[in-house]
Amino acid sequence: MIATKQGFARGGIAMLMSSSALMLAMPAFGQEASTGQAQAGEAEQGGIQDIVVTARKRTETTQQVPVSVTAISAETLNRYDLTSLERVSVATPSFSIGRAPSGAGATLVMRGIGSNSTSIGLEQSVAVIVDGAYYGQGRTINEGFFDLGRLEILKGPQALFFGKNATAGVVSITTADPGDRLEVIARAGYEFKARQIVGEAIVSAPLSETLGVRIAVRGTKSDRGYFKQLGTTQIYPTTDRTSTSQVVAPTNHSVDPAGDGRGKEFYVRGTVKWQPTSDFSATLKANYGDNRNNNPGAGAVLYNCPTGKSAGNPAIPCARTFQSSANKFPAAIAAITPYANRDGSLGNQYKSWAINAALEYQLDNVTINSVTNYNWNRNVFQLDGDVVSRSGPAGVNATEWSTFHAFSEELRATTSFDGVFNGMVGAYYQKTKRNYLAWTASGGLENSQAPQPFQRYLANSKDSQTDGETFAAFGQAIIKPTDQIEVTGGVRYTHETKNSYFLQPYSHPIRVTQGIFLPGVTIRSDLTFDDWSPEATISFKPTPDINIYAGYRTAYKSGGFSNSGILSPNASLADFEFSPEKARGFEAGIKTLLLDRQLKLNLSAYHFKYTNLQLDFLRSDIFAFTTINAGSATSKGVELELEFAPRAIDGLNLHAIVNYNKARYGDAPLAPCYAGQTRTAGCNLVYVNDGSANGTSRPFNSATDTIANRQNLKGLPTANAPEWTATFGFNYEAGISSGMKVGLSSDARYSSSYIASAFGTPASRQNSYLTVDGTIRLSSEDDRWQVALIGKNLTNKFFAVGGIDAPNTGSGTGTLAGVLADQVGYAGLPRTVMLLATFKY
Repeated sequence: MIATKQGFARGGIAMLMSSSALMLAMPAFGQEASTGQAQAGEAEQGGIQDIVVTARKRTETTQQVPVSVTAISAETLNRYDLTSLERVSVATPSFSIGRAPSGAGATLVMRGIGSNSTSIGLEQSVAVIVDGAYYGQGRTINEGFFDLGRLEILKGPQALFFGKNATAGVVSITTADPGDRLEVIARAGYEFKARQIVGEAIVSAPLSETLGVRIAVRGTKSDRGYFKQLGTTQIYPTTDRTSTSQVVAPTNHSVDPAGDGRGKEFYVRGTVKWQPTSDFSATLKANYGDNRNNNPGAGAVLYNCPTGKSAGNPAIPCARTFQSSANKFPAAIAAITPYANRDGSLGNQYKSWAINAALEYQLDNVTINSVTNYNWNRNVFQLDGDVVSRSGPAGVNATEWSTFHAFSEELRATTSFDGVFNGMVGAYYQKTKRNYLAWTASGGLENSQAPQPFQRYLANSKDSQTDGETFAAFGQAIIKPTDQIEVTGGVRYTHETKNSYFLQPYSHPIRVTQGIFLPGVTIRSDLTFDDWSPEATISFKPTPDINIYAGYRTAYKSGGFSNSGILSPNASLADFEFSPEKARGFEAGIKTLLLDRQLKLNLSAYHFKYTNLQLDFLRSDIFAFTTINAGSATSKGVELELEFAPRAIDGLNLHAIVNYNKARYGDAPLAPCYAGQTRTAGCNLVYVNDGSANGTSRPFNSATDTIANRQNLKGLPTANAPEWTATFGFNYEAGISSGMKVGLSSDARYSSSYIASAFGTPASRQNSYLTVDGTIRLSSEDDRWQVALIGKNLTNKFFAVGGIDAPNTGSGTGTLAGVLADQVGYAGLPRTVMLLATFKY
């Protein structure tokens, strides 16, 4: 049976590659919105169809809105099974997501701007909005985004309408609502690489003329991971002692290889929509998700090493391929460590639920909207923090338990008078709480006299919490002196408080003696932030199919507290607190529909500056994770979008997006050196005092100063910022016989080379690459049934999104003879091929 499946997969790959070759041989034209549908325009044969978006919290088409936006319709999301943000990012130029095993859980990057993933306290620079409500945290990528109405990607600062933490952009997701007729959808699929079974069921029905319901369920289970596990059985020795002078024979623990990252998911969403009159509607949505895998670090690939092999274990090769290595927990440690799996296996368990209530009331010339949301998630992981399978006390076994709660309410009123002036006013409230607990066994440490039995093998444990509260008010004035000209101006005021604490309940006595940890000391933080984020836009529409616009936009990203830091005797509250990050700049563009709406041609240019840039890193001089405001960065570029849908060839759509983006650091003198960076490469000793670097020109003050290695990132590219990205492809659908039709689609994504590290590590460079996705579909003419073969990354290209120096590698940092560290990258998925059948009633 397996051989049959593999043979079918190879045949499917061959067919998809043939369709990809056809695509590459054809002219490549654009895609602002994948391919039509979710239409608001006329239902003519061929031509460009409109896609409705709510980028300015009002209903407009992608061509009307004066914002750079990529809108992906429900049809396109289904065509490529884009059921996660990671899959969407791989298909979108200038947007990338790197999944991380710990810290924030991910890094979301737009146009080269994003937060690195090592601190759970950092907010993302790309805000995720689901049905009008903000979802914070990088671990949002674990949510199941399926049965969608549409997905919008807004590029650049978006503070006015979407609030804090939208400095780089916004991903706005709208889930499907009940329709006015009975709809039953069933999907079943099999992905050959991971041997993954996929099932999905959707039932939508009107219960009366005013009430409708929709229930959607999705589940997946894989029997193999996407990454080859190279780990082998290793020995982890522990020594039971409480002082450095003790001489005790070690106890050797045999540890087996870790899992390969296989997992399972379950999601369910229920929607009730009540519309008693044409002027009022109420929509209630509730969802639950459970996402699990057997190794959160399976996609952390050791892809570049000075020797070509792991410094920690020469038997592990270092290569740009889909493989990684790790080990389980030793049985004795797993048996007593909080939240460890008792069999020692690694894993990540993410659960979430949310409820969302949206009300809309239309008066004669005023529309009132209310969005109330509560969302909760819990993440638990068991992780081999060493990133490589090897023996010895350098092994790191870590567990974490964290929860995040958020309640929010947004109320706004929008006018629609026939005169020159209109406007919008609104208010927003949010209350959040993050709880964070972590336990780490490392260094071969053991203490049979520890106060609690579960602390026996721990080097350190952490306990942290942050309570946040946000009030915001926003308003926009809309002036139309003529039918062709629109001028808008608005501002958002944000007041935010964050109250936090951090405590290390236990640290091993030897680590305390060495001055690495400071247990039993609670540090507290009370932060208050105020921000005004204005924006203004002018647009000119000489004809209904031409829109010329220019805008000035600003944004604000929350400051905060690094819950996952480390407190040492030399660290202080300043190593945990960080200030807000801000953005400001301009964007201008032209959007056109030409040749009787057969050709879409959009061009935009932008220049944004980011100040107080937030970076998180390990300060090896005091062994503390620190989030700092490193300086500034700019992101500037040009984006061209094309789409061609000839009326002469019904069912054909050609599309492309080409983006040139130059993202560079400005003055950033406090940035850490990468491991092995030499003085000649820019790593120098400075005196650090209360978070400021003063160089070495003044006398050293032993009471207040710490000597540290630092570099200035000025002029270097930011992380995950290729200068050139592009997507291009086609979709074609045609009848082949009475009652049947066939569809072919293929889309390619190109990225030029980039640095994966936030700190300019040259060894982290990712070479340019091209990935190709493709589908072949056979369906009934009325779409009652469809069978599709869906291939992604058919070129099987390896690419890393985000990277770090491998722990315990690299040496000579700040000297004249440094040795670079091994590089670990968070890799995208290899080639996958899925057979998917859909039935509709």
